[in-house]
This record gives sequence, C-alpha cells and structure tokens, in this order.
Amino acid sequence: MRARTRVIAVVGPTGVGKTDVAEQLALGLRGEIVTADSMQVYRGMDIGTAKRPPEERRVPHHCIDLVGPGEPYSAALYQSDARSAIDDIAARGGTPIVCGGTGLYLRAALDDWAFPPGAAATPERARFEALAEELGPVGVHGLLAETDPEAAALIHPNNVRRVIRALEMSASGTLYSEQARRFAQRVGVYDTTILGLDAARPALYERIEARVDRMMEDGLLAEVEGLLAAGYRDALTAAAAIGYKELVPVIEDGADVDEAVAAIKQATRRYAKRQLGWFRADPRVRWLDVTALTPRDAASQGYALVES
Repeated sequence: MRARTRVIAVVGPTGVGKTDVAEQLALGLRGEIVTADSMQVYRGMDIGTAKRPPEERRVPHHCIDLVGPGEPYSAALYQSDARSAIDDIAARGGTPIVCGGTGLYLRAALDDWAFPPGAAATPERARFEALAEELGPVGVHGLLAETDPEAAALIHPNNVRRVIRALEMSASGTLYSEQARRFAQRVGVYDTTILGLDAARPALYERIEARVDRMMEDGLLAEVEGLLAAGYRDALTAAAAIGYKELVPVIEDGADVDEAVAAIKQATRRYAKRQLGWFRADPRVRWLDVTALTPRDAASQGYALVES
C-alpha cells in the first residue's frame, strides 16, 4: 500500500544544497534518491543541470538520464517513472528520498493527481489548434466557456496553449477544472514528510554565482558545443534550459562569454525566487535555514525536523 510507504522529500531553490543534504539523509536511512529535476532527465545535459557525476554519488540516484535532449518528456511521464522508482526502493526495504527543485514533478510523484490521456500530440489537439487559428484567442476561449466554464474562469484567453489543453481534456472526458481542484487539495499518495531548505538571500545568491563559475570551469561551454553539434539546438534554446540557451549565441554568433555568464547567473537567481514562491505556498513543508550549516549538520537538523 502506497499510503504506508514512508517517503522523505528534500525541496528548495537551486543552489541551496539539496543533493548534499539528501545524500547525507540517505546514508543514515538506507535511502536512495529519486531526483525531481525537469532538466536532469536529459542525457548529455550534465554540467549545466548540476547533475552529480556517477563517481561522486554516495547512494543510488534514480530518474536521471531518462531520455535524449530531443525527446519529449512530461510531468505525466515523470509521475510514472518516479513512482516506479519509489515503489522499488520501498519494496527492497529502503527509504525513498525525493530530491529536487521542480515543483510540478514533486507534486506529480507524491500527490494524488491523475494526468489525463493525451500527453503527446493527438488529432483532437490538432483540431483545437486549427480552431484557435480560425477563431482567435477570444473565440476559442468562448468554446471552453461552453464546455468547462470553471476552467474558462481560471485560464486567461491569451493563454491559448492552456485553453487548447483544457478543451482537449474536456473532449477526453476529464475536466480541467476538476484537475485544478484536485491539484489545490495537496493530498499525498505516500506517507511523505517534506523538508524545505532555504538560505539568506546574499548567501544563496553567492552559492548560485559560485556554482555557475564552477560549471564554466568544468566545461559547460564545451558541453553546449557538443550538444549543438549533435543536433539538439531546439532543446538548448528552450525557456527552461538555463545555462544552455545563454551560451548558444556565444558559440554561434561570437557573443561575449562574460555577458552570457552574467545572464546565466541572473536567470538562475530569478528561477530560485520562483521556486521559493512555489514551495512556500505548500503548508506541508518543514523549513530549515541552512545558511550557516554544513551538509552534515543540515542533514542532522533536517532529520530532527522530519522525525518531529
């Protein structure tokens, strides 16, 4: 029974030290890590995603390197992969420790949220996309208001992609509004304790900047160059590909590398703020300030919070 499976989640902003603390916890709890990072699922995107090298992992890590950079992947697919890993770890007597900063992936794995069919492109989606072209944003939003008024109230007409998704869900028999209510309820499928790590802003931003500098020293530019040569330009310039999209112009157009690095740091700081906003909204998170703590001390205090 999943409801009896004990899971620990370690969440927080990028650069705060989640992996170090998760590994320390895993060492003391016969645990294994299930990574919840929407970029670490891609093979070959290693340095820019701060993926821990295999030789440095002190416990097994799951849900890393699942697909190539050009392959589609979604929260629905992650839900299946993550739960398989969690269930397998628990079945072997271990403690699953879900660790990451992609809030949607964490909730997909840990909360009672069913994804409707149609994660990939479907004829229905193509039909609604054609209607959106024909009717425009307001017209296609009016169609949604007829089939799922609550969803129409939740989604702005200019968010055409989400309007189309809601229409597609309605056509498949699942209302977007029902899913939204379920998502807001925060009902777990496991016996989960969520440990949130935070740090004072100057300290967090200093860690972020130092990590970006390390990435560059470790060969991030060469990693981006290799991925471009392999034909993965679209994956590298996606909005979520912080650390990659900023370096593409350096390689292709001779843009200034120092300006690109500064842009990576700025984008990462902004991403950290968004992550904190997401996790702060979850009342289940038990927060620990790790500003002045070593990973070992943070794990010790985190364990006390988890057990309290």
